[in-house]
Amino acid sequence: MNVILPNQTTTNPVTRGAIDCDLHPGVPGIATLLPYMNAFWQDSFVRRGMDGFDLASYPPGAPITCRPDWRPASGKPGTDLAQLRAQALDGFGTRFAICNTLYGGQVAVSETMGAAICSAINDWIAAEWLAADPRLRASIVVPAQAPHLAVEEIERLAGDHRFVQILLPAAAELLYGKSYYWPIWAAAEKHGLPVGLHAGSMFRYAPTSNGWPSHYLHDYVSQSQIFEDQLLSLVSEGVFARYPTLRIVLLESGVSWLPGFLWRGVKTWRGVRSEVPWVKQSPAEIIRAHVRLTVQPFDVPADDATAVADILRQIGADDMLLFATDYPHWQFEGDHVLPPGIPPETLRRIMLDNPLATYPRLQESIA
Repeated sequence: MNVILPNQTTTNPVTRGAIDCDLHPGVPGIATLLPYMNAFWQDSFVRRGMDGFDLASYPPGAPITCRPDWRPASGKPGTDLAQLRAQALDGFGTRFAICNTLYGGQVAVSETMGAAICSAINDWIAAEWLAADPRLRASIVVPAQAPHLAVEEIERLAGDHRFVQILLPAAAELLYGKSYYWPIWAAAEKHGLPVGLHAGSMFRYAPTSNGWPSHYLHDYVSQSQIFEDQLLSLVSEGVFARYPTLRIVLLESGVSWLPGFLWRGVKTWRGVRSEVPWVKQSPAEIIRAHVRLTVQPFDVPADDATAVADILRQIGADDMLLFATDYPHWQFEGDHVLPPGIPPETLRRIMLDNPLATYPRLQESIA
């Protein structure tokens, strides 16, 4: 299938026509969102002088926050659409790219404030990004701290098929399998929208079982444990049994932790499955059917093709991985967005077939 846009140029023929499932437009500041808020919230943010709602996984000046060749001369990384076009869309020959905007609406203590920020982000992305480039799609940003308001936002935007996913932070106030969140899963299934869990936290609770870490290093590495906890919660609480067509996408979770996690999940389920009779398949089978992961970061030793091949074999599902650049974060050098050792047939699936199968709304634009 040739899905290259007419006159599209790329510096990387390997990724030409790929679908980028994790791209990060940056919000310049709260002033950018004010035109998309009602008068009450406009006045509230201005009078109270509130700004700086960025959800940064690393210090703003840290190298991993933005590659040197992608860092703008001024302003925050990812805020310049022209630069994003040249570096991410044209640079990799991307057919579609899904915008996952990370900003403070999803962590605000005030539920109504959080909902106002999320709604403004969605309207801003639609008006100033999606309308400006036909290759861009977006996730619906919703307030995880208020499932009823999250559902309202999903219902408001579900009719706009440029929105192809619902976005939540990996760590919320509760484990996502709890019935508190079931209205979100019901709305996602109703509209055929996958739910993306992106690395990050609402910062309500410590990201480790023994308290708060002292450094970014510890916080970032501990994210894989958060993804494991959420997956086990969704499986053991019966979310996938209740919502059989629900798809979960793990964004920036890494990949190499998955084989060991699946093995341990199956081993333990075999011994205690009588307590969860609704889990009728092994956790590995359920996760392979319902969960997808982006390939940035992949977390393997540099240039170790054997390790990559071993991980793919151990996962046992070529349809679980999705292409992503994680632009503008610094996860790889130059054009080497994909690790070595991926067979050609699997490479095509990762770049095109798997994203199309995961995000049905993308198929509408290619048909």
